[in-house]
Amino acid sequence: MPTQPPPPSHDAPPTPSFTVLHLVQPVDGGVARVVIDLVRAQAAAGLRVLVGCPRGGNLADGARAAGAEVLPWRAGRSPGPALPAEVAGAARLIRRARPDLLHAHSAKAGLAGRIAVRGALPTVFQPHAWSFDAVGGATGALALRWERFGARWADRVLCVSESERRAGETEGITAHWTVIRNGVDLGHFRPGHPDPDQDRAAARTELPLPAAFRGEGPLAVCVGRLCPQKGQDILLRAWPEVLATVPDARLALVGDGPDTERLRRAAPPGVFFAGAAADIRPWLRAADLVVLPSRWEGMALAPLEAMACGRPVLVSDVSGARESLPSGQGRLCLVPPEDPTALAKALGRLLAAPRLLTELGEQAHRHARTEFDVRRTTDAVTGLYHELLGRPRPMNQERISR
Repeated sequence: MPTQPPPPSHDAPPTPSFTVLHLVQPVDGGVARVVIDLVRAQAAAGLRVLVGCPRGGNLADGARAAGAEVLPWRAGRSPGPALPAEVAGAARLIRRARPDLLHAHSAKAGLAGRIAVRGALPTVFQPHAWSFDAVGGATGALALRWERFGARWADRVLCVSESERRAGETEGITAHWTVIRNGVDLGHFRPGHPDPDQDRAAARTELPLPAAFRGEGPLAVCVGRLCPQKGQDILLRAWPEVLATVPDARLALVGDGPDTERLRRAAPPGVFFAGAAADIRPWLRAADLVVLPSRWEGMALAPLEAMACGRPVLVSDVSGARESLPSGQGRLCLVPPEDPTALAKALGRLLAAPRLLTELGEQAHRHARTEFDVRRTTDAVTGLYHELLGRPRPMNQERISR
């Protein structure tokens, strides 16, 4: 008869915890939401979680509420002459915090954090879209040279989609890669009512929509920072052609950012600038279609959040987009980036077909609930930390890696 293992001892000490420092810039948008989700899960798992970030945005308050100790770090959003001071500030912060592991998010924190540590501390770098995609010319070439060189100072480069990893490899970055797809809080992002028509109607009563937007025509919603990356200018160039196909269509841009006034001046009729929203769920639920015509991404959160709310999405075919969509929706719901004509044709076809939009939304909802649970994402990231530190990994953690 096989020997039975002894019962677990109630006096056994708990698995030792460790300290992770998230070094972050930018402090708003999708990067901030990803970090706040990680903080919440890691603090609940018993880790000591620190967040080093600039003031402003919603990251500091959100991370503190989620269980992190927030440490101020002065850093601009873009590279510039302040970089040596930003690196020195990151080094001082790391010496004071004494973390077991550094997790640097996005280009600026990835640059400053890796230079400050230079491999002396286990380091995870998460690009959240590659820096060289965001800029062109000499600046883009310099960003690519840095990413090729800086990869040696990351124990793991963490990508949010396979296409983001492939883009890095294609550009000659040699790294230890892990792919962990973004996820969303499925308890938070969900339909407000089982019937999509009633859900849309109820959501629209909550929103400060102009009277012209409360009619029966289809509503497209674009959620994102008003900046070149998110491509709202492409959407505005496409919109007159959409109105030629669907005259009663309306468009709401939800968000603010550096391009707000420029976009307002360029906006054709039928476009509403909603500004920033503390809670984007009513906007997603109010939409017949959520559109994100980005120029570049890693894996955008807004389409995942929209699908979790039961809404179909139309996205540009950039990193992470195909991996976000349900199987078979690519031919209808993907358009080439920076192509307003293709975008207008796709919007016109979809907004003119309410039954198709309902079917696509139902597929999207099932897909999001199956594939994009944020608990899977946060467990996988914490499991990666355990692997890099040589610590036992909790049994409930699932790592999704290449």
